[in-house]
Amino acid sequence: MRIGLPKEIKNHEYRVGLTPASVRELTSRGHQVLVQCGAGAAIGLTDEQYLAAGATLAANAADVFAQADMIVKVKEPQPQECALLRPGQILYTYLHLAPDPAQTAALVKSGAVCIAYETITGPGGGLPLLAPMSEVAGRMAVQAGAMHLELSRGGMGMLLGGVPGVPAGHVVILGAGVVGTHALQMAVGLGARVTVLDKNVDRLRQLDLVFGNRISTLYSSVQSVEEAVLDAELLIGAVLIPGAAAPKLVTCSMIARMKQGAVVVDVAIDQGGCFETSHATTHTDPTFMVDGVVHYCVANMPGAVARTSTFALNNATIAHAVALADKGWQQALKDDPHLKNGLNVANGHVTYAAVALALGYTHVNADTLLGY
Repeated sequence: MRIGLPKEIKNHEYRVGLTPASVRELTSRGHQVLVQCGAGAAIGLTDEQYLAAGATLAANAADVFAQADMIVKVKEPQPQECALLRPGQILYTYLHLAPDPAQTAALVKSGAVCIAYETITGPGGGLPLLAPMSEVAGRMAVQAGAMHLELSRGGMGMLLGGVPGVPAGHVVILGAGVVGTHALQMAVGLGARVTVLDKNVDRLRQLDLVFGNRISTLYSSVQSVEEAVLDAELLIGAVLIPGAAAPKLVTCSMIARMKQGAVVVDVAIDQGGCFETSHATTHTDPTFMVDGVVHYCVANMPGAVARTSTFALNNATIAHAVALADKGWQQALKDDPHLKNGLNVANGHVTYAAVALALGYTHVNADTLLGY
């Protein structure tokens, strides 16, 4: 199979879908890899390294899309990239379709086979291709929040960990999954006062056993969320419903009653965000103010630490890329039900139920397209 690696074009997105080591994994199995010139240059992955791994270079993205049977990316295709897709071509990347009707419509129109990293499941449960970026984003959420609590960035002028004789800031984390767990690790390490809320009591119990009295755990209800939000200096939204739009747990009214200069970081923004006041921002212009509260809602947070993120992501994605290249998408999905869960759009149909429900499409089960 011929695999294409275009350079990412989303605002301040410097990650790359395949490292030279991943390219070598594919070329060693007899596949061809076409890499756009400069695809990894921003993070120190040179064209020479890709050539040494067996790749061929292409001058531009149009050449990559035109020649490749499968496109491997990091972020969702931008409109000009969607226009380059063709029927039957495999697209393997993050998609986050539920809050993005324009992208969904473009992918349906393209007729491409679109496999989303974020809905591929693992044998032990969970979302193993989302997990490494969730780990990065969770850790970054505290880092970004602490920075924007500084007065010069619109915050209340608080040092999150405090100093002797001055209390630490209160970090409230909504969601105890991968993002929430990594956020609380960072917040605890900084010496902040940490409260984490979730509806999974077993998960809260696990965190309590690990962190003991260094954190507080609360069952997530309308009242507990409201009380915690109003007491927070830093609020982190870390809620995920796989493939679906994030629930709006924090209302406009709650935001209006938060402390002046508090910071909210909505890590769920890729799925529409879990605060009613959220809208996606970029690394160039990462924040906005609502009722005196700083909102950090960057939609590709891990892109800020692109080198770390690229290697972490490739560790998770390369095995499925190899399977798709070796077997073709239909046989690969038949052989692996977890990979099949990644199929979101194919041959002009929406094949992921949560996306179809969110955007009003008729859901076509993947098995139908696989001949079952």
